[in-house]
Amino acid sequence: MRMTDLKPGWPVVTNDDRRFGTVKEVGQNYVRTSGTGGGGESYVPASAIANVADGVVHLNLALGEAQRMGWQQPPRGDDTLETAPEVDRHRHV
Repeated sequence: MRMTDLKPGWPVVTNDDRRFGTVKEVGQNYVRTSGTGGGGESYVPASAIANVADGVVHLNLALGEAQRMGWQQPPRGDDTLETAPEVDRHRHV
């Protein structure tokens, strides 16, 4: 899964199949979500994303765990999404 594959408007669900929110913005390391189970705006780290399938972002936490993570604070640094092609420096063609 690449962060550039995620799209605004996609639902975000927890691993207990509860709705956490909706993708509002995608950064390099975080996804900004709105509402529902997250309570308000949340900044979900990429490390909490277990899978993306059929336009749905699946988290690796249950709803209660995700709500207690403190994701309401925005990232401290710049989280601009990098869209440049990935370079494979170890491959010799």
